[in-house]
Amino acid sequence: MPEYARAYLQKLWDEEQKICRPKDLLPIAYGQINLENIAAQQAEQLLFCDTDLLTTHTYSLTYYDGWSPDILREYALKNTYDLYLLTYIDTPWVQDDLRDRPERRLEMFQLFENALIENNKPFVLVKGSENQRLHIAVDAIEKLIS
Repeated sequence: MPEYARAYLQKLWDEEQKICRPKDLLPIAYGQINLENIAAQQAEQLLFCDTDLLTTHTYSLTYYDGWSPDILREYALKNTYDLYLLTYIDTPWVQDDLRDRPERRLEMFQLFENALIENNKPFVLVKGSENQRLHIAVDAIEKLIS
């Protein structure tokens, strides 16, 4: 399932040359959950989501000096997933309209890792070459569904 925020924010950038604002967080969260609910009804056994509310909450805390809407925090912690695939920063950074802070990749990675740890979310670290990453992810998923 694609990341709702990416489409939402790309449209905002294309139309207004603006990046994410605090007022965009809840529409992004609602859009994300709506897409997940639709995709979950169509999924046969597995549903892969590019992002979730915990990601949006963590971004909010990072970009808005520790602030995140209370309802976003509440549902970010209530939402449950069977497994997170946390990708390490050992691949090249690719510029686009929405990506920023290439010099802070390690810091951002650590923030996401800490969010998963602090909230007892099940995750596996995916790193290495493309083949290694694929093997790690497939192995973790196979263990989950067996």
